[in-house]
Amino acid sequence: MALPPLVGLPSDRKQIGLHPFLAVGEKYVRAVVVGAQATPVLLPSLQPPVAPDEWLARLDGLLLTGAVSNIEPHHYSDEPSWDGNLHDPARDATTLGLIPRALALGMPVLAICRGFQEVNVALGGSLHQKLHEVPGLADHRENPDDPLEAQYAPVQDLRLAEGGLLAAIAGGTAARVNSLHGQGLARLGRGLAVEATAPDGVVEAFRGTGEGFLLGVQWHPEWQVADDPFYLGIFQAFGRACREYAARRAPRAIPATAA
Repeated sequence: MALPPLVGLPSDRKQIGLHPFLAVGEKYVRAVVVGAQATPVLLPSLQPPVAPDEWLARLDGLLLTGAVSNIEPHHYSDEPSWDGNLHDPARDATTLGLIPRALALGMPVLAICRGFQEVNVALGGSLHQKLHEVPGLADHRENPDDPLEAQYAPVQDLRLAEGGLLAAIAGGTAARVNSLHGQGLARLGRGLAVEATAPDGVVEAFRGTGEGFLLGVQWHPEWQVADDPFYLGIFQAFGRACREYAARRAPRAIPATAA
């Protein structure tokens, strides 16, 4: 019997007391196990970053998780950051270099929330730092005073692209999901196609247009993944892609990517 595929999850750098720690949210780790039926491998985010080539030679998929931090805006804009905006330079340095290397291999990538934004930035796209301050766009943030069950409740209707991956998973072109993001896509990165939009037109999901599995979503399908058929279907599709990749994977050189 084949072993479960190995899925890498880049970590967040967090200060706990006097020491920095590297951490990944348990809900993402659990979703890999339960939803994708894969084995999670936590990847260290350091600065300078660890060279990704040896990781990628051993992995069968990459899950880019959400986080409380936001990408530093100098990676996609000349705008300054705003007071109180939490950043994680070590994670930026790790993921923004890791993503193009993984995609060059055709490795399956599932990107959630911050991870969704990381893929867009790594592929030359840009972000709105505060969606709720952009004329014509809605406030997509949760109420931080609500209990988790309310914060992660399905509150946002989506229009799914006809013939897309998400429409196939959902069995139609409509879905209702949670919404917990203050930032969002401004300019779509190269090689990406829109998979879902919110009523105000904000891009809520994309897929890669090249070979292999690349899906990014702005919401949180990892939340209680086994209880929502749409969320579960996303992780099951990712897991299938990882198993297919593992079956054909062989030791190889990592292709060079364009600067």
